[in-house]
Amino acid sequence: MVLIGSIRVFVRVRPALPEELAASINEEKRRKKWSFGFDNLFDPSHSQEDVWEAAEPLVQCAIDGHNTTLFAYGQTGSGKTHTMLGDSGNEGIIYRSIRKLFGAKTQIEELSKGGKIVSLSVELLEIYNEQVRDLLSTKAGGHETSLKISGNKAVGSINQPVTNEAGVFKILQRAQKLRTVKATSSNATSSRSHFLFTIDFCVTSEDGTKQVGKLNVCDLAGSERLSKSGANVTGRGALLKETQNINLSLSNLSNVIEKLQNGDKNVPYRDSKLTMLLQNSLGGNSKTLCIVCANPLQTHFHETLCSLRFAAKINKVDLKSVQNFSA
Repeated sequence: MVLIGSIRVFVRVRPALPEELAASINEEKRRKKWSFGFDNLFDPSHSQEDVWEAAEPLVQCAIDGHNTTLFAYGQTGSGKTHTMLGDSGNEGIIYRSIRKLFGAKTQIEELSKGGKIVSLSVELLEIYNEQVRDLLSTKAGGHETSLKISGNKAVGSINQPVTNEAGVFKILQRAQKLRTVKATSSNATSSRSHFLFTIDFCVTSEDGTKQVGKLNVCDLAGSERLSKSGANVTGRGALLKETQNINLSLSNLSNVIEKLQNGDKNVPYRDSKLTMLLQNSLGGNSKTLCIVCANPLQTHFHETLCSLRFAAKINKVDLKSVQNFSA
């Protein structure tokens, strides 16, 4: 996989669940076909290991001192969180990335025989109803004031040093419990927020020079039509507000991508908290991979087509990547 130029795009189609197959027997088959070209395609037969093998070179870029971003996009219930986090015995990209980063730390320090020291730190943010929450804060999950954003950073967010895999895993598990997840008509465990996990990988040499790589992994909330989510039902005002905010932020993300693709000078990053935080990943010096997740069923055709059209746009955005050194 070439790691320069445009944003890379993978498409992953998840397997249909038995109950979904039973409900889709009489679905109308579509005759019209659409053609798309992406960097990689994973069908329902592909495993977490297959996806990781293709994404691993991006994580290596963070070890080599680059800003690197991986984010999952798609409708609710399409497999984004499974791809990014996975579950016990079937880990996703985030957990596998952590293992690789700490493996690299051990290797670099051993090979340098004490000449280089590697330090890592993590940040975990949630964007819920256009409010940025710090999931590492002791107040996380409460009604704390939303963090302000300056440039493309959350002001006052905790950047916590970590020394081993187990420590990061524990932090992630706590953050996942705090993340806003609710049931909708489409998905019993729908993520109602955007989840941003960042880990800094800093290599300090004997002469004091530093090489800093940054890995950003973003599990976006799922897009969802109001009629399918059940948000338009009377008495579900909170769900309606959540769905509208999710769809608006994803629409703003799509608009930013379109402006970048067209080469516009005025890109509306400030239209949403999501695009503000992802600014360097979309139009800056980051190496970026977008994994578009899709549901295989005909009943979700409209959402899948919209996701693929978004993927086609983002695949045409050019980036420039540089290594991060400081004396």
